[in-house]
Parts: sequence; C-alpha cells; structure tokens
Amino acid sequence: MSYIDGFVIAVPTANKEKFVEHAKLGDSVFIDLGATRVVECWGDDVPDGKVTDFRKAVQAKEDETVVFSWIEWPDKATRDKAFAKMTDWMNNPEKADPRMNPEKNPMPFDGKRLIYGGFAPLVEV
Repeated sequence: MSYIDGFVIAVPTANKEKFVEHAKLGDSVFIDLGATRVVECWGDDVPDGKVTDFRKAVQAKEDETVVFSWIEWPDKATRDKAFAKMTDWMNNPEKADPRMNPEKNPMPFDGKRLIYGGFAPLVEV
C-alpha cells in the first residue's frame, strides 16, 4: 500500500516564485528516489478557525501564505530508503545529492515552523 508524507508551511507571500523554484529542485529528488507524485499547494481559501487552523499551526504572519504539500510513495520502505539518501548531506556531504544541500537550495521560508509527518492511508477512493 502507498505511503504519504504531508507538510504544512508558512511562506512569505513575496517569496512565491522562490518557493516554486525551491520546490521544483527538491521535488525532483523525491521523484528520482521513487516518489510517484509530489503536490505543492499555495493557500487560496484558508479560513481562520476559532480554536485552531492551518495558519495558527504554522504561526503564519499576515504577509505569509500557507502551503500544503504531500509526497506519494509506493510504500514506506521506498520512502525510508529515500529519506536516508536525502539526509546524506548532513552525515556524508561527499555522497549527498547537491539538490538537497540547504546552502545550494535554501528554504525561502522558516523551516522551524514546518509541520510534517508520514501517514499510512486507511481509505483510498
């Protein structure tokens, strides 16, 4: 069964094009390592909630847009193997894929407020 990684981030609205370029480069790594699909969604209708919401979750500021993204993998084993390779730049920089080097492809957002997790699908239609 497939496996999904989900992400929610706050991106400065002025950095939309920088984000697109960052995502295209990073997402190509996911595809090369076995992902079957990557989707990056720019917030368009993200309402404020009374208790919680996407904006509160990532502490989005007035000049930021919420981005919701996911990566589809054929299975968790493929995802785990890919993630091990993607983090090589931290432990083995000489073996690392340069597309994952944050100095060469800096995040155009505050990575400390990124929310992510891996999910096993329960229902697929």
